[in-house]
Amino acid sequence: MGAHKVAVNAAKGDPNLVKEIIYGITLGLAAGGLWKMHHWNTQRRTKESYDMLEKGEISVVVEEE
Repeated sequence: MGAHKVAVNAAKGDPNLVKEIIYGITLGLAAGGLWKMHHWNTQRRTKESYDMLEKGEISVVVEEE
């Protein structure tokens, strides 16, 4: 009978269920935003490295002594 109560509460628009859905969406968007910022930071660092390679400021070849 416990499952029946959950289904009835969900059908009535249980405020706790609505809050949990809102919390879930909020947490999902926050995590997605953090992941996207991490991705942008990685892209920026990669672009800076390639720009430095083109300018000759850095090299991937080890100089022999």
